Amino acid sequence: MRYPLPTSKLRTGVALAVTIAVSLTLASCGGKNRPKLAYEERPVELLYNTGYERLQRKRWSDAVDYFQEVERQHPYSEWSRRAILMQIYAYYQNGNYAESIAASDRFVQLFPGSPSAAYAYYMRATCNFEQIVDVGRDQGYAEAALAGLRDVARRYPGSSYATDAVVKIDMVNDQLAGKEMNIGRYYQRNNQPLAAIGRYNAVIDNEAFQRTSHTPEALYRLVEVYLTLGLKDEAVRTGSVLGFNYPGSPWYSEAYALLTEEGQTPGTAPTAQRESWLRRIIPG
Repeated sequence: MRYPLPTSKLRTGVALAVTIAVSLTLASCGGKNRPKLAYEERPVELLYNTGYERLQRKRWSDAVDYFQEVERQHPYSEWSRRAILMQIYAYYQNGNYAESIAASDRFVQLFPGSPSAAYAYYMRATCNFEQIVDVGRDQGYAEAALAGLRDVARRYPGSSYATDAVVKIDMVNDQLAGKEMNIGRYYQRNNQPLAAIGRYNAVIDNEAFQRTSHTPEALYRLVEVYLTLGLKDEAVRTGSVLGFNYPGSPWYSEAYALLTEEGQTPGTAPTAQRESWLRRIIPG
C-alpha cells in the first residue's frame, strides 16, 4: 500500500463503501475546544475508512482521532500499522510537525523492518525541513533535517524518497552555508577579520558547501579581508582561485577590480583536480 507524500494531492471523489450505520458518541476533552471520540468498540474497517474519508475531506484533526482509535482498539494489527502512517500524514498536513515527527518515531520503533519505514523516516526529515527558518536565526531544524535526509538517502538508495532527499540536502547545505556567510559578514563589518576568515573558510573547506551558491562570495570576501590585513599574496592567490573556477561570476569581477586598484593582478589558478582546489588556498 502506498501512503501519501507531502507533495501529492489526495484524490477526491472516491466513494467509501461504508454499509454499517453507526452513531458516534462525542465527549469533551478538557483544555481543547474540539471534542474527542469517546471509546466505543467498532469494526476496525469502519474506523479506518471513516478516518480516511475525513482525510480526503481535509479534516485532519478528525482523521487523526479515528486513526488513533484504530490503534487503541486494534493494537499490533495491520490496521494499526496503517493508521500510524496516516496519522503521520494528517499531522503534517495540519502543520502539527512535532506530532508528525513523534508518530514517525513511534512507527520506526514498532515496525523497524517494515517497507513503510522508509515513509516514516522521510516524513520525519521533511517535517524538520519545512521548519527551517531564515539564516539570521538558529539553524537547529536545518541541522536535524540534514541528518534525517542523509539517513533516508543512505538507507533507501534508489527510492523516490532518496531522490527527493538528495535534492533537499543540497537546499539545506545552501541554507547552512548562508548562515556561515551571514556570521562572517557580521564579523567583517565589526572589524574582526580573523573571525570572519574562519567563517568564510568554513564555507570553502566544507565539501558539501563548496557546491552551494555561497562559495564565490566566500572567496571574494576572503580577498577583501586579506587586503585589509595587508596580506596581498593571499588575496591574489584567492582571487586567482575565484577566477579559475568562476570566471563569469560577478564576484570575480568585483575581486579583479579590487585587486587591480591595489596594484595587484590575479593570475591563473593551478590546473590540478577541481575537487581539491579549495583546499590549497590557505596555507595550513
